[in-house]
Amino acid sequence: MLATLVSEAFDRPGWVYEEKYDGYRILAYKEGSRVTLLSRNAKDRTESFSEVAAAIATLPDQALLLDGEVVAFDRRLVSRFQLLQQGEIAQVYAVFDCLYRGGVDLRNEPLSVRRAAVEEAIGDRDRLFPSRRLVSNGLKAFEAARRKGWEGLVAKDPAAPYVSGRSTYWLKVKVHQEEELVVGGYTPPAGSRSHFGALLMGAYRGRDLRYVGKVGTGYSQKLLASLHKTFQPLVSGKPPFVLPPREKGAVWLSPKLVAQVAFQEWTADGKLRQPVFLGLRDDKKPEECLLPKDIP
Repeated sequence: MLATLVSEAFDRPGWVYEEKYDGYRILAYKEGSRVTLLSRNAKDRTESFSEVAAAIATLPDQALLLDGEVVAFDRRLVSRFQLLQQGEIAQVYAVFDCLYRGGVDLRNEPLSVRRAAVEEAIGDRDRLFPSRRLVSNGLKAFEAARRKGWEGLVAKDPAAPYVSGRSTYWLKVKVHQEEELVVGGYTPPAGSRSHFGALLMGAYRGRDLRYVGKVGTGYSQKLLASLHKTFQPLVSGKPPFVLPPREKGAVWLSPKLVAQVAFQEWTADGKLRQPVFLGLRDDKKPEECLLPKDIP
């Protein structure tokens, strides 16, 4: 079940408001002692998030299906996708839904029932916790999220069933600007930088991949080397963008990779202002990276 993005905070009586996490969306299947963690696009993440899988394996229910986000928190308890990518901070699982428990399919039950099942199922375990609920007023919840530096919030209808796909039963509001974008090429390194200078990013409008800017910050030396190696099989003789930028010495790539990018704002001509690379995502497809409708 996916949330629909809305442009500004709102208050809807009776709805609940939760922290929006910056991590990997994961469905957790428990069958006896066996646990399987699957990403949005059905990739097996059990080994990648083995600590989370081990924690779920200790739960008393023999059959369980949970929905949530694997995250890593900084010192201020703000989830950071970069920290999760680096793998140096403990992975934890923020659980916000329960689809199956004790032989009962809960998807047609209201969220209020499913949330109670989450809390009963996971109890008090290391690396597992129910997603954080905010105050009942949506505008005040948004202000709290902004004050704490969270990525945003998700508003949910507590009477709604679990519906696969994108739904208006769940609405998300962003505090910080982040987008998943397609990597379409890179510029040559300059100065002391090695491997490459900046990534050339795009987003789709219909079938056209539109260039939205270059991202030159957010890389360690180790990451530069790792990304450069990843790019080599994708090197192409022609740009993937409909209107490619005029970048001397640019190396074009087949549009197969998705990166998460933080930025200050969209400019009037549809480019990113002050973008920072956060990491590659293999749980998103390039064609899912769409240019926002309000961007010219």
